[in-house]
Amino acid sequence: MIVHKYGGSSVAAPEKIRALADILKKKAQDDDGIVVIVSAMGKTTDSLIALAKEVSDGSPDPRELDMLLVTGEQVSAALLAMALKSAGVEAISRNANQLQVASTDFYGDARIRDINAARLLSDLEKHSVVVVTGFQGVADGGDMTTLGRGSSDTLAVAIAAKLGVDCEIYSDVAGVYAFDPNKIDGVRKLDYIQYDEMLELAALGAKVLHSRAVEVAKRYNVKLYCGSTFSDERGTYVVAQLPEWVEQPAVTGLAVDRNQTKFALKKLPHAEDILSILFEALAGTANVDMIAMAGDDVTFTAREAEKDRIASLVEERLKPYTGWEMEISDGVAKVSAVGVGMNTATGVAGRFFSALRAENVGVLGVSTSEINISALLRADQADRAVMGLANEFGLIERKDRVSES
Repeated sequence: MIVHKYGGSSVAAPEKIRALADILKKKAQDDDGIVVIVSAMGKTTDSLIALAKEVSDGSPDPRELDMLLVTGEQVSAALLAMALKSAGVEAISRNANQLQVASTDFYGDARIRDINAARLLSDLEKHSVVVVTGFQGVADGGDMTTLGRGSSDTLAVAIAAKLGVDCEIYSDVAGVYAFDPNKIDGVRKLDYIQYDEMLELAALGAKVLHSRAVEVAKRYNVKLYCGSTFSDERGTYVVAQLPEWVEQPAVTGLAVDRNQTKFALKKLPHAEDILSILFEALAGTANVDMIAMAGDDVTFTAREAEKDRIASLVEERLKPYTGWEMEISDGVAKVSAVGVGMNTATGVAGRFFSALRAENVGVLGVSTSEINISALLRADQADRAVMGLANEFGLIERKDRVSES
């Protein structure tokens, strides 16, 4: 028994659905049952959101929006089940309500609370393939909820954890790469990557696996495989530890987040609790990073989408004080190097900053963890920074160019 997940690109058109049915027919002969989680076809979710905004002055009701969005996955699940049956495979489609995928009632970003594994096992006794709608759950009151963008990965891993089986994630990319293969020609594909590295890369902006999916996989030790739907090329295994025969690199991968904003608060008052006032308020509002303090000045970064909310909150909390100033800088990016090997390798930080200096990249801020070094820099220098780091840490097969963004 095994769990598969297929993204929207894998079911984007009728011919792709039929091709996927043929692939699953062959795989069903080798497995004791396959649970297939599917996303909505292509850009269906985006189209449904656009429709909702058109009829609601741009602000659709969250509950009704979830009621609308869950239809996307139901379409692809039903179509794939039809294609499988036409190919001679015993298959059935199920939605979150039928499988009792219990979730919280936070519309648009609900969390999975439990899954009725008995329902799935019962279906697998009668069918070779059970096709399950991704992205959705059911709240206590019976309302349909969505689990957040990219959450079909999370549902697939959660089902695998519940059944105690492996999980395979398929898309139009042939595995996990050290960096976006659309940006660097010849970038290395990873045979293996550890949970912690994958989590860090996902949190830093790498669009490979949903971070919550990796968290669940790590917690329940679910073996993950990432591969291409329509290619036999070997993919990537996400594991707790590398096999003994695999050398641990100092840096496994790179990530770039171009949606960063830098805040500089200057001439802050000398109140003892001024920093706690600020950052306790921000803690429930935004993901603040790269905090640095020099004298009466504090700088930090946050996602660009949170800029206005953070600025308003800072002004509100510092309203009783006078003389302070706030500067907000757009056009910055965060470039990060990630690797569990940083724990044991020496000189990684020196190599990191030397590579940036060699590319004439100016560093505006730094943050680090045990397995990550991040530098804040001008967004127009991000490509040069990535290329310099990729070459320094051997992440590309040959020195090549970063394609234009």
